[in-house]
Amino acid sequence: MTVYGRMDKHGTDILLAALRDPVHAAGMGVEGWDLLLRVARHTRLLGRLAVVMEEMGLTSQLPAKVLDHFAAARVFVSHRQRAARWEINRILAALQDSGVPLVLLKGSAYILAELPPARGRLLSDVDLLVPAASLDSVEQTLLGSGWESVKLEEYDQRYYRTWMHELPPLRHPERGLEVDIHHTISPLTSRLNPDPEKLFQDSIPLADGRLRVLQPVDMVLHSAVHLFYDGEFINGLRDLVDLADLFGHFGARATFWSELIQRAHEQDLQRPLFYAMRYTQRLLGADIPATAMTDICAGAPPRIILRLMDRLIEWVMVPDHPDFPQRGTAIAQWLLYVRSHWLRMPPGLLLKHLARKQIMRWKRRKPTAAATAQQ
Repeated sequence: MTVYGRMDKHGTDILLAALRDPVHAAGMGVEGWDLLLRVARHTRLLGRLAVVMEEMGLTSQLPAKVLDHFAAARVFVSHRQRAARWEINRILAALQDSGVPLVLLKGSAYILAELPPARGRLLSDVDLLVPAASLDSVEQTLLGSGWESVKLEEYDQRYYRTWMHELPPLRHPERGLEVDIHHTISPLTSRLNPDPEKLFQDSIPLADGRLRVLQPVDMVLHSAVHLFYDGEFINGLRDLVDLADLFGHFGARATFWSELIQRAHEQDLQRPLFYAMRYTQRLLGADIPATAMTDICAGAPPRIILRLMDRLIEWVMVPDHPDFPQRGTAIAQWLLYVRSHWLRMPPGLLLKHLARKQIMRWKRRKPTAAATAQQ
């Protein structure tokens, strides 16, 4: 896909253009900046855009009101990152005598490991990976220390504990950050079946030895699985930017690309890695060696599926114009959501699950409809 920064009612690639070429964005007029700021805020990338503009020395060229928005975004990002650090501090205090290895994932890992995706990154939860054998003790310790389960319905509890790769989210009533405790990186019923033991064995300790992060190739693979197989594309563009940052940072090491593709084969994660490399290159201009792209093509889907994925990913990654939301975007998000469930559940279980969720939606709507009729 070629990005031109066009602005029309059929969606806008102005944010993609600004991320790829900040110098061009700096010269826009007020109308362009108005649209860019709105789109960046909606996609949770306003803080990132602010950091990029400052790093490139472009802030002196920007209107004063744009700088005000950037300043506010950076304050908010700083607040959320500080809250994540404090949440991790409280988790460590609660688990100080447990001896359980704690591996940070996604945003918390980027922040505490001081990796490029942390720049201006907005996050709303803390993700941890712990051994499956320690799940119960970790959960009970946190519950005993004041955290509470966010998912209270019996079916949701069973769904997480029986089929998913994580416990039901926890949240401390005094703080707003969710804590997601994983024991692997894909659902137990998923067609993907990476070995979590390898993730722990090769994880890297941080300065605080109680915390670890995934090794570079595993960090990339987890990010790819999360984006292209979890089915939630609300923060899809932000997560794609994360991947582009990781490719740019780790890819400077000569052996990274061969190690990454080899690890993808070991863990049977070639398909999500293919998608990650394809779409970071096509949409964000990620610098990926041609040899690596050729090697990972073994993980490509059949041509007809790839054409469909190209169309769907473009729909969900190119933001809608905020004044002209497109029905096609909602349809694409729904199709990708259904796809993710098809990949994570066998057909019989999937039908039961979707039927159950639809029934619960109907039940939740009934009181609202009755109240409206009474008015």
